[in-house]
Amino acid sequence: MALTDLLAPDGAAADWTVPQDWASYSAAEHALWDRLFARQSALLPGRVAPEFLEGLEILRMTKPGIPDFAELSDRLMARTGWQVVAVPGLVPDRVFFEHLANRRFVAGRFLRTPEQIDYLQEPDVFHDVFGHVPLLANPIFADYMQAYGQGGLRADALGAIDRLARLYWYTVEFGLIAQPDGLKLYGAGIVSSHGESLFALDDPSPNRLGFDLRRLMRTRYRIDDYQQSYFVIDSFEDLLRATIEADFAPLYAGLEGLPDLDTDTILPGDRVYTRGTQAYAQNKMQEELP
Repeated sequence: MALTDLLAPDGAAADWTVPQDWASYSAAEHALWDRLFARQSALLPGRVAPEFLEGLEILRMTKPGIPDFAELSDRLMARTGWQVVAVPGLVPDRVFFEHLANRRFVAGRFLRTPEQIDYLQEPDVFHDVFGHVPLLANPIFADYMQAYGQGGLRADALGAIDRLARLYWYTVEFGLIAQPDGLKLYGAGIVSSHGESLFALDDPSPNRLGFDLRRLMRTRYRIDDYQQSYFVIDSFEDLLRATIEADFAPLYAGLEGLPDLDTDTILPGDRVYTRGTQAYAQNKMQEELP
């Protein structure tokens, strides 16, 4: 199935892109972006991978207001050959993979409301652009994202998208990286969240485990709250190598007969940075009981 075989919503192009319409953002929306940006920018130094902060500077994202995707794309294209394109919201898997495989990052153009400042389920322009785009200025991570998109197209043909989605979740969205001065954040779902930027590194509750591709693809994840386990890569180079050198077809086949692992599981062979107490998740479960 080609990208153009998927029916795009009204107002979108065949590839599901829409104009960002930057001029339509209100002063209040720009002010809210600046508020979110200032809060995360004050929190992240010393906690986030330095490549993320370098990306903010390279792309001039410290400029006030919601970034103009056209200007952002010009800088990204000159650096790593990537573009940022606007979409109306979540897009079908194959559309998403096609864009990544062609070095286009899809971003929602809407911004959360002030009432949603700490949490919203659907990714908005702050999550997509502040969280994801700075690392696309890093050549190694930019190559990883393209390789992931190419792998997604193959996974689609093999009926294995759910397995591959776990790789994206535990790296691109909620990944940690080991550096000489300790663990650092790099996943967009963490760096765009004030609460999880603290929880992922400081809280005793979650497990922090060494990255292992096969093990990770067996592991469920949470979409409604902080993660119960985070996976730690040694470097972006190692992450890229693991992705492009793996033969995914037999990997998917080998996983078919294995049970999924719960989000809090620690296996005997895991490389454990932190054995979490799981107190946060247990307390939440108690609160939800009738």
